[in-house]
Amino acid sequence: MRTKLMLIVLAVGGLLAVTDGATVMGDDPEPRTLAVTVYNGNLGLVKDQRPIELKRGVFTLPFKDVAAQIDPTSVAFSALGHPGAVEVLEQNYEYDLLTPQALLEKYVGETVTLYMRRGEHNEEFPVKAKLLSVQGGAVYQIGDSIALNPPGRVVLPDLKGDLKALPTLVWTLKSDRSGAEPVEVSYLTTGLNWKADYVATLAEDDKSLSLGGWVTLQNSSGTAYPNAKLKLVAGDIHRAPTSQNRRDEYHALKAATEMPDESSFEERTFFEYHLYDLPRPTTIKNNQTKQIRLLGGSGVKTDKVYRLAGAPWYYTQQYGGEKGLKIGVYQEFDNKKRNGLGIALPGGVVRLYKADTDGSLQLIGEDRIDHTPRDERIKLKVGEAFDIVAERIQTEYRKLAPGLYEEEFEVVIRNHKDERIMVEVVEPLPSDWTMLSNTHDYEELDAFTVRFDVPVASHGEATLRYRVRIRF
Repeated sequence: MRTKLMLIVLAVGGLLAVTDGATVMGDDPEPRTLAVTVYNGNLGLVKDQRPIELKRGVFTLPFKDVAAQIDPTSVAFSALGHPGAVEVLEQNYEYDLLTPQALLEKYVGETVTLYMRRGEHNEEFPVKAKLLSVQGGAVYQIGDSIALNPPGRVVLPDLKGDLKALPTLVWTLKSDRSGAEPVEVSYLTTGLNWKADYVATLAEDDKSLSLGGWVTLQNSSGTAYPNAKLKLVAGDIHRAPTSQNRRDEYHALKAATEMPDESSFEERTFFEYHLYDLPRPTTIKNNQTKQIRLLGGSGVKTDKVYRLAGAPWYYTQQYGGEKGLKIGVYQEFDNKKRNGLGIALPGGVVRLYKADTDGSLQLIGEDRIDHTPRDERIKLKVGEAFDIVAERIQTEYRKLAPGLYEEEFEVVIRNHKDERIMVEVVEPLPSDWTMLSNTHDYEELDAFTVRFDVPVASHGEATLRYRVRIRF
């Protein structure tokens, strides 16, 4: 059956050019000008400029090479050379595609020709057969017999039905002139998405790093975009379900492609989002994953932070304590121009590498960042420290009155490294609290969180003790 269907495609392929309607000069990618704006949320805005051939009066124009996942309600058509000379009377999106299965379905109940083979020389001979069904296979009536998926190939007399080789927009236009006319067609489509990924290489002393950003662009929209001007928008677009709001959204998104082009890469704000221009055209093939360099920064000063985080439930019950607590390891740096960055960073995964003694890079951790404006601090969790362990013990729990408690905690940190370290002990405190005593100074991060900075000597041990009164 597979061979038979392939032959159908070959047999009808040469007839497609004959059965099509009006000429679209833009079928050749060369005269087209494409601009594609891609958003984070599986959404793309396509602006397609190409010449067409106008006919005076009312005529039908097929416009091919549009996305298979197009939103037909978002399509906008405009004549660029003579805007008032062309009027759109009707628009149709036709996606009844020409496939062997679809073509066979058009011939159910009709007589077709099967070419079968017989004899020692395997000679081919024609057989007239009535096609009864193509559901789950082909069923034919040959004379008084029923044949299921008979061997051989089927030949159809003609293309039947209004099948299209590609998804096609078909307009009924009214024009007061004839001749070539440049037009612009804009539309929204799903099947276009992008994400950012980052590669950070940490210096030997862990005090600086280089950061490279890459865009991964995925196109499953059902068409290719040759030599397109590419723009990326970072931000969370809200999409309303009503058709009117979809129209309003379209006009807002269309403005993104009308921003002035720059001769070099530039990131800029656009409404409440950030927009990134690719300075050169690029071809986005269908069903392709493309990676494009987004940014690069070197000499970025970074701080290694050791952090032990507690939990609010420690203060609501007698829980004893926990041993073998892991200390989180973080690399933190400022997204500032004077620190080698200073560009709005789209959300994505950051993979952190460091060179081994033989010079080969090894992955030491990865973390995900959210969309980060310039001048904000980035905190990457690299992993858990191997040579630093801790335990938290509740040394006292007293109920003074209904809803009033006094509790004392002891946090012991042991450092098995060859260097002195500083550990941030972050304690979330519930409800109304008062610190009664503490061995180390603390900073209030917010109304319910404090941070103690605890120095620990090389191969040493440090103990943090604090007493707190809690009122619920």
